Parts: sequence; structure tokens; C-alpha cells
Amino acid sequence: MPNEQQSGKMWSGRFREPLDGEFEDWQRSIGFDWRLLPEEIAASKAHASALCAAGILTAKEREELREALDAIAAEHASPAGREQVRTDSVAEDIHHFVELKLVERVGQLGRKLHTGRSRNEQIATDLRLYVRRQIDSAVAGLAAWAGALIEQARKAGDDVMPSYTHLQRAEPVLVAHWLLAYVEMALRDALRLQDCSARLNYCPLGSGAVAGATLALDRMIAARELGFAAPTANSMDATADRDFVLDYLQALTFVGLHLSRFAEEMALFATAEYGFVILPEPFSTGSSAMPQKKNPDLAELLRAKVGRIHGAAQAVAMQLKGLPLAYNKDMQETQEPAFAVDFLPQMLGLVARFTAALEFDCERMRQAAQSGYLNAMAAATYLVHKGVPFRTAHEKIGHAVRYALGKGVELGALSLQELRQFGEEFDQDFYAAVALEATLDCHNVVGGTAREQVRRGLIRAAERVAALNGIHVAEAAHASA
Repeated sequence: MPNEQQSGKMWSGRFREPLDGEFEDWQRSIGFDWRLLPEEIAASKAHASALCAAGILTAKEREELREALDAIAAEHASPAGREQVRTDSVAEDIHHFVELKLVERVGQLGRKLHTGRSRNEQIATDLRLYVRRQIDSAVAGLAAWAGALIEQARKAGDDVMPSYTHLQRAEPVLVAHWLLAYVEMALRDALRLQDCSARLNYCPLGSGAVAGATLALDRMIAARELGFAAPTANSMDATADRDFVLDYLQALTFVGLHLSRFAEEMALFATAEYGFVILPEPFSTGSSAMPQKKNPDLAELLRAKVGRIHGAAQAVAMQLKGLPLAYNKDMQETQEPAFAVDFLPQMLGLVARFTAALEFDCERMRQAAQSGYLNAMAAATYLVHKGVPFRTAHEKIGHAVRYALGKGVELGALSLQELRQFGEEFDQDFYAAVALEATLDCHNVVGGTAREQVRRGLIRAAERVAALNGIHVAEAAHASA
């Protein structure tokens, strides 16, 4: 006789003894996989379509099931409804929850939906759909941040700042050039995420538990309905694959790293020692003890979040290490790291608004760009144009810098007579060659900080961000069709 305590399980027929109560609670995943309800509903509707095409369901049964699934989704769409799913005391996981709710609504027909499928393929499908949706949100957030950076670059115009290597002043650059460096990072991050989305965009439904469905299902039906490119090619790989979760988290690690680098510069440049950045008050806090403080809390939190993202990626890497084919319960542990980074779209929205609200002390930045011999490279280039080998030019300008340091003046303040003690090549045109604008414009190569190159780079960056937004909009429209 079936064990009454087990009768609500999806696998109760084989067992005589009840689960240990503590183990039963410990192994249930409904407490976190409740987030997959929209994906489980969509995948179940697609499976109903495949079953109908295979003659297992009538058209009427398919529509009854699809309507009931939509009703379950609507019932639990609100925060209170989602909490009901999360705290359900009976369901083992989101798949079990939906089946129980279906049976409540349509009776035994609800049990018929599981024909020809396994929870192994269900969770593989749901997770792919979830990660794909999260990628769309992250790409949109990256596009918004890149757009805010581009707008700040436009406003900066020909404003100048020092660039740094080894945290030491190096050469003058346009503020726009500095901001566009972060646009490049955001665009690379978006491309990584889109690559990840393309790799995962294959439908596991029809893979069965491990060997493939036992019914002659047309797997393209579910794949097309869910917006996948095609069915997965191998049932064992499809049910055992969580590469896409790791791929996603590793791509997000780059997003976190780049946000952290940006945040670090915001925190540094907002200090009194730099004074380049004026922090927007809506994204800053004060001190409970020191009345004068304005702290870069958003930047500091941005800087810290990469640890959580990278930790999630590391956790999944260790969970997948050494797993035999095919499905193993270990894979349940890959879900929580994927859910643990769901703060990213909100974080990107915040950093976009923070970036748009930034103000720069452009006069202070310009002054910093004109002190500390930041035109030394341009000075060496001046000598190169006079026919001096670069190594020799480098040495001559180094001697000139040392001499100027001793006098406490910049290179442009040295007289022609003083300069000529380091080389007869120096002439009156030296002073124009080391002026700020010339120091910028001597970097007149694609990707350089010459003013014309940055203007062109700004146009190209805006076009790429617009294209990224277009790709995202198209994908979102396709997914909802």
C-alpha cells in the first residue's frame, strides 16, 4: 500500500517509509526556486503544446491547461502571491508547486501534463529562461550606464584632466576620453553577456530524465514557443549542463570588476586631495559623528559587490567540479548563486543615475593637468620630429625635467638658452609643442586623446550604445511575442 505520508510526492510509489522530517525540510528547494515560477509556467505551456501535437492532449485539454497555468501565474504575480509560493509547506520545488496547483484547478488533467518529461529537463529549461531574462536586464542596465557616461563626456567637451599610471600623473587627457574608457568596459561586458545568452539559447525540453523523451515529441514546438534557437543536441548534456550558470556569473564578475574600478576612481577623485569630482548628495551619506562629512557610500558599495558576484561564480565552479553524468542533486546548489546576484539590474540603474548626477571641478582638473611635467612625452616627441632618436630624446627631456625640478618650474617656463644646454635641437617652436592643446593633439591616432579623435570616438561610442539598445529591444520583443 502507498505510504500516506508520501502520497503527495511526485515519486511516492517506490517508497514505504516517510522521509526524515528534518531532511525533508533541508532538501526542499521551494524556498529559493520560487523565483522560477514565470519560467516554469512558460515551459509548462510549451510542453502542453508539444503534447497536443503528439496526440497525448486534445486541443481542448491543451487550452484548459494553458488557461489554468496563466491563472496560477496571475494569482502569484504580486509580492504577497510570491511569498505564498516561497512559504508553501507541501511543495518540494517549483515544479511540484505548479503541478499541485494545476490539480487543484483542473483535477486529473493536471497530472497528465507531466507525461513525457522529467524534473531534470524542467529545471534545466527554467534556469536557462531565467538566466536569459536576467541577461536582458543586465544588458539594458549596462546600456543605460554607458549612455550616462556618454552624456557626461559630451558635456565635458574639451575639458582636460591628468591621466595616471602607477597612481602618478602621466599625461593630460580629455575628461571625455577618460569617461569613454568606461563606456568601452560596459560595451565589452554587454557583449560577453550576449555571447552567454547565445550559447545557452537551446531548449532542453524533450531530453527526459537522461536519455530523451519516451514519446515522439516535436522538440521544435517548445523551442520555438520559448524563443530558443533550437533544441539541445544531447539529452545527457542538456540535463547535466550548468555551464551557462557559471558562464553568466563569470560574465557578471567582469561587470562587477568594472563597476568597482569606476567606484574606486569616484571615491578617490572626490577626496579633498584630488577634488576632481563633486559627489551628488542623493547618492551620498553623512557621518553621525562628524558634521562636515559627505561620504561616497554608493561608490563604496559598488566596489564591494564584486566580491559577492565572484563568490557566486566560484561556488558554482566548485559545485560542478567532478560531477559524473548526468543529473545529480548537487546541481540544486547552482540555483542559489544564480539568484544571489539578482541585485545587479537595480545596481546598474543606480550607477547610471549616479553617473548622470556627477559634477566635475573642471578648473581644478585642468590645473592638475598642467603641472608635474605631464607634457614631457610631448617634449620628447618634439625632439623626435627634429631627428633625434627617441631614446636620446627621452634622456634629454629627462635631464631637462630634473633641471626644472631644481628650479621649481615647469618645462615651458625654461628659457631657450636653458633648454639648449640639453640639446641644440630646441628652438622657439618648442613652447607651442608643449602647450596643453598641443600635448593633447599630438596623440592623433584612433583611440588617442587628441581632440578630434575623441570627438569621433564619442560619435562611434554613441552609435554602439544605440545599437546595443536596439538589440536589447528586439530581443525583448521576440521573447514576449
